[in-house]
Amino acid sequence: MEIKLTKEEAEQYFFNALCNGLGYVQSGYGIELTYTKGDYVKAKKSLQEKTKDACHEDVLLEILRTGGALKMVDHESGEDTKVITLADVHERVAKTPIRHLTDMINENDDATTADVIIQTVFYEDVIFG
Repeated sequence: MEIKLTKEEAEQYFFNALCNGLGYVQSGYGIELTYTKGDYVKAKKSLQEKTKDACHEDVLLEILRTGGALKMVDHESGEDTKVITLADVHERVAKTPIRHLTDMINENDDATTADVIIQTVFYEDVIFG
């Protein structure tokens, strides 16, 4: 079965995953989400022009929307460091294992759902946990 998502849906589900699971992912697997300072400053400025109520995850998504990248750094083995762009989010969220993707779509998601979406976007598979 293939799921088709709009770019907006893919971004929304990835954003929700960042909000609900980024801390879980980073604390449990020896990996860390990073970005360049320049990309962060550019994204934050872009958001400030649109809203005053932006959270950290809003800035992370805006980094991608303004052409930047997010990097998941593997501090344990160094073998699983990956970089993504907005195109990866658009392409890979729909590849999330169906039960987790439908949980997100149906707003029945939790930290596990978020973890699986984040791993799928960065690694194209669930490799941790």
